[in-house]
Amino acid sequence: MQYEQLGTTGVFVSRIALGTMTFGGAGTPPWSVVGGLDEKAADEIVGLALDAGVNLVDTADMYAAGECEEITGRVLGARRRDVLLATKLYARMGTGPNDIGLSRLWVTRALEDSLRRLRTDHIDLYQIHSFDPLTPVEETLAALDDAVRQGKVRYVGASNLAAWQMMKCLGVSRQHGLERFVSQQVYYSLAGRDIEREILPMAVDQKLATLVWSPLAGGFLSGKFDRGGSSDGTARRALADFPPVDPERGWDIVDALRVVAARHGVSVARVALAWVLARPGVTSVIAGAKRPDQLSDNLAAVDLVLTEEDLTELAAVSALPAPYPDWIQGAPADRLPLDAGAEAGAA
Repeated sequence: MQYEQLGTTGVFVSRIALGTMTFGGAGTPPWSVVGGLDEKAADEIVGLALDAGVNLVDTADMYAAGECEEITGRVLGARRRDVLLATKLYARMGTGPNDIGLSRLWVTRALEDSLRRLRTDHIDLYQIHSFDPLTPVEETLAALDDAVRQGKVRYVGASNLAAWQMMKCLGVSRQHGLERFVSQQVYYSLAGRDIEREILPMAVDQKLATLVWSPLAGGFLSGKFDRGGSSDGTARRALADFPPVDPERGWDIVDALRVVAARHGVSVARVALAWVLARPGVTSVIAGAKRPDQLSDNLAAVDLVLTEEDLTELAAVSALPAPYPDWIQGAPADRLPLDAGAEAGAA
């Protein structure tokens, strides 16, 4: 396993992290579609990941309505000390008017609930799951700062924020001396390169760790799918179109992945993961799995080194059109040059 520094902290996290969204929710859509794994199956997945050197385990309170956190806490057991445990809050977790969001009231309650479900006295990385337009960021950040000072949280991060939203949070933290976000968790894949426009360059500039969710675009890039559909009718992508993918562009990407995979004698999924791991600014890729063989293949992506030919082909087939003002500015000095294809498109 390889490890990368978590932002500006002195902590190092595995380049492959274990996502636990497949734990729990059997018989309860959409979680039964995502995974629905019981405790025994989850324990096997966790054991395989930890034995391979994974030290970052990511979950969220909303996964399987809390059951995912409960299973994660039970299967970690005495191994809790061996991992950096990350969870998230924001989504609705009850019928009450305040059982949602990022108010001080809900941050405090949600944290206590997660600690109880995870059977731990602290969260290593506590992340807001989205942006709350109703709660002032000063209120949210002050509540998170209190949690750190109380020893219930070690570090704080954010997921699914726009670049301007993250910068606002960082500015408020600096202005008021509050705990600063050390990481962002974002969707990134060959089929979804939107973060390259503003979010990823912002994170590099601000020295934030970037943790990637759904690097296989919800299974679209797993190798199970082609223009004719999927041979596996139980695959998540066959049952749920998330995250959204432009199918015509997506099939071209899958075709290119197959060529590169054949060149290396590996799976399509492994190439797709290796591409994300090779991107400048990416700290760790969160991999979830229903079966041990899936996880083993995903873990092997850290050892796959793509050639310049591979990277050029994949960049060309997945390139996004340059947005304004990039097509007028070119590649400004404060932006991260992501690849030759992107720079050419912005010229």
